[in-house]
This record gives sequence, C-alpha cells and structure tokens, in this order.
Amino acid sequence: MEFNAKQIADLLKGKLEGDANTKITKLSKIEEGEPGSISFLANPLYTQYIYTTKASLVIVNKDLVLTAPVTAALIRVENAGDAFAQLLEMYNQVKLNKVGISKMAFISESAKVGSNIYAGEFAVISDNARIGNNVKIYTQAFIGENVTIGDNTTLFAGVKIYSETQIDKNCIIHSGTFTDIDEFNFHPQNTKKKIPKTRNFFYI
Repeated sequence: MEFNAKQIADLLKGKLEGDANTKITKLSKIEEGEPGSISFLANPLYTQYIYTTKASLVIVNKDLVLTAPVTAALIRVENAGDAFAQLLEMYNQVKLNKVGISKMAFISESAKVGSNIYAGEFAVISDNARIGNNVKIYTQAFIGENVTIGDNTTLFAGVKIYSETQIDKNCIIHSGTFTDIDEFNFHPQNTKKKIPKTRNFFYI
C-alpha cells in the first residue's frame, strides 16, 4: 500500500510541514525509521530521534518546538500517540480487507462458499464445508470436512480446522491455531476405550 503525506495529513486532520508528495509505504519506530516509512513522536524521551530519524514522515504534537533542522516531513496534531493509533487502525482495516480466491487454493466441489470471501495460496476447503460471507482464509489454512464457518470470520495463515467443527460469526483465529489434537472422549465404563467426538464449537 502506498500513500502520500498529504493524504495521511488529511486523514488525521493534521497540519503538514514538508513535501506533500512524500511517498509512504510502511510503518516504523522513530529510532529505527527508514526512507518511505512513517513514525510518530509522543514520548519526550525520544525527542532526540526527530533530528536523526530516516523516516520520511513523522507525526508530532502540534506544540513541539524544534531546535535543529529535520529531514522528515511532519504532521502536527493534538496528540501524536492517539493519531498514530488511529492510523494503525485504518491501516489494518485496509490491509486485512482482502477478497478473491487464489488460483492455488483448493475448494471442494461439494463445499458451499459465501460471497466476498478471500482464500489465499494453498488454502484448503474440504468436502461439505460451509463458509459464510466475508470470510478471510489466509495462506495454507486447512478447513476439514463438514466444517461450518460463520460470516466475517478470519483464519490467518496455517490455521487447521479439523472436520465437524463449527465456528461462529465474527471470530479471529490466529496463525498456527488448530482444533483438539485428540478428538475423543473416554468410554464411561472403560477408560481405555475412546469414543469419537462428533462436533467442536468455537464462539465469541
């Protein structure tokens, strides 16, 4: 994603000082700033870095007094920390708003898939799975047979959902998560005999 300094200043309703066409493609800490990145200065203990940072754009409090030249363009706002948090929220909304099905994803012919979904490379949706609307299924996620996933749920990379699992709406399941390793209960009269479970439920 790429934005220019003016677009970001307008989003934050801040005052821009510097080149309005400065291109921004990433975020950074002020002490680790790189060209093309945006950072912020909220803690006075980090003021020294405003003069040495290589970040292209820095959000600062409007009352910041400079005592030496800076190379970065500045956006002055009431509260730099709050403004950066607002920017992060907007950034994540744009970044995570993926749609479309990769040519390298596998979706069973018997699966039912809702509208506006995203399925990344090597994502697998198995037989008879039911996928709701606006679901995001990232790279290498696996959805087993007869799984149901509710609307607006996100499965990040590498998630493994075993068969017969039901996931509710508006869930976020982070990378590497999987359902129960051992899908059995023990027989009440014979603790060495296992009885398969038939369904798992995940709700928020």
